[in-house]
Amino acid sequence: HVQLVESGGGSVAAGGSLRLSCAASGDTYSVNCMGWFRQAPGKEREAVAAIYNGGTRTMYVDSVKGRFTISQDKAKNLVYLQMNMLSPEDTAMYYCAADLIAGGSWAFRSDFRYWGRGTQVTVSS
Repeated sequence: HVQLVESGGGSVAAGGSLRLSCAASGDTYSVNCMGWFRQAPGKEREAVAAIYNGGTRTMYVDSVKGRFTISQDKAKNLVYLQMNMLSPEDTAMYYCAADLIAGGSWAFRSDFRYWGRGTQVTVSS
């Protein structure tokens, strides 16, 4: 089992930056992929970014490409999401996810086994 705890959320003006962190504990040696999702009020939870084991591959939803960067510190079991040029459309609860099922896709919420409780990001115009 893997436990995930997010931090780093907050309120920021449009154009600002935030860095989210996800601390993983437990059976982290078996985790093959870490992802970030977000869910705005009244909307579905959507994939934002993912990083595969060892940082060999990163993936991003089109709306954040060039603005967000996912990275990983394997030694510390931390995953980061650096968010720049934030806009009000980025306002959401951000969730960390870990460990894809066999054949799973980073883009699908249902394909991740473990979830954190989320951290709120609010961007004002």
